[in-house]
Amino acid sequence: MPPKVGIIGVGITPFRARYLDKTYFELAFDATKLALDDANKNDANITHHDLETTVYGIYNELFERQFMPDIFTNSYIGMNDKPGTRIASGGATGGYTVRMAFAEVASGLSDLCLCIGLEKCNDCYDEQTGTTTPEVLNAIAYSADMTYEYPMGMMAASSYVSMVNAHHDEFGNPTEKQMALVSVKNHGNAMKNPKAQSPMEITVQDVLNSRIICYPFKMLDCCLYSEASAALILASEQKVKELGIDNPIWITGVGAANTDCFIGNRESLGRLYSNINAAKVAYKMAGLDYNNIRNQIDLAELHDAFSGQEVISYEELGFVPFGEGGPWIENSYEKPGEGPWIDGELPCCPCGGLIGCGHAVGATGIMSTGEAALQLREEAGNHQVPIEKGRAISHSIGGPGAAYAAVIVMENEEGLAKK
Repeated sequence: MPPKVGIIGVGITPFRARYLDKTYFELAFDATKLALDDANKNDANITHHDLETTVYGIYNELFERQFMPDIFTNSYIGMNDKPGTRIASGGATGGYTVRMAFAEVASGLSDLCLCIGLEKCNDCYDEQTGTTTPEVLNAIAYSADMTYEYPMGMMAASSYVSMVNAHHDEFGNPTEKQMALVSVKNHGNAMKNPKAQSPMEITVQDVLNSRIICYPFKMLDCCLYSEASAALILASEQKVKELGIDNPIWITGVGAANTDCFIGNRESLGRLYSNINAAKVAYKMAGLDYNNIRNQIDLAELHDAFSGQEVISYEELGFVPFGEGGPWIENSYEKPGEGPWIDGELPCCPCGGLIGCGHAVGATGIMSTGEAALQLREEAGNHQVPIEKGRAISHSIGGPGAAYAAVIVMENEEGLAKK
């Protein structure tokens, strides 16, 4: 087993369409302060001076309109004269940032590490249309291959929909109704999360009637781009003891994998092997069984940038066998105690996920890890789910064709004691 690394502070700003009154480094300041305040509920008396290093999750320079935005953030939050590392791996940026911060502490380089993600994408402005959307989408499109894919119109939605359609061709699901149920679930979960950008009580028909973005994805099948910041404070086992932290959440498994960035080169178009391999590595590290994972964890915060991808992730992360993701959510609808619903056997995205809470790309995986940690502390507020096993996972994917994947396993003290 690797050295124990604990999450002792969680800070998440509200996810919004746009912060007119804040810069990206001011959002980072807010999340850092929230994380410090959270850690200091134990009277740990930690200040930014005690943080030894920082790992920054910032997706791309075009969003912030600033090359090397991490160094400006570093100065603004008071981390001068200390090391800092930036991670950029598309939608998986947050998950990979947590992985790097874990490595900083587990390696012994640092006893206290700030892990922070931020995004301020909607200040981009397109003069021709008078909106931010085309410029944001163009920045996302630059993540695709610029030689062949970009000139053909590859965008985030078309990248994901290729995999979803291939999965449907192989297994007959997810159907449009099954994808719509993910949107119903996650928008509904967001109704209980005061930090969520898109809380809505909607029906399957509302989703199906929303305009087509990239068939079969409808508007309500897609997440919204957001502005936000999220921060975690990670500590070594010895530092947790020194500070007297009585409710640490231990990171016990970290898995990551990159697959072929060209979807057509992959072994299977409808299976994301980066997801499968990242999950298997994380579960093995945590001493969990991939083939029985559904019975070993209390919840999962998944990367649901598009509803169909959440359905496929049920299978790739081992919750159900391949081909059964769509039926799992459909057959459990309005059946308490079953499926991935917030009152089900394995709640998925109780905070609302990307579809309900929002997708501030660099911050998202850190937000989902922080949300899972709060659940294990039973401090998630109105969207708290029952904690019986003491374990949860967070999941991040991103990049061209979702080539990057990261899975983080977390446990509270009771979860560790049950092993």
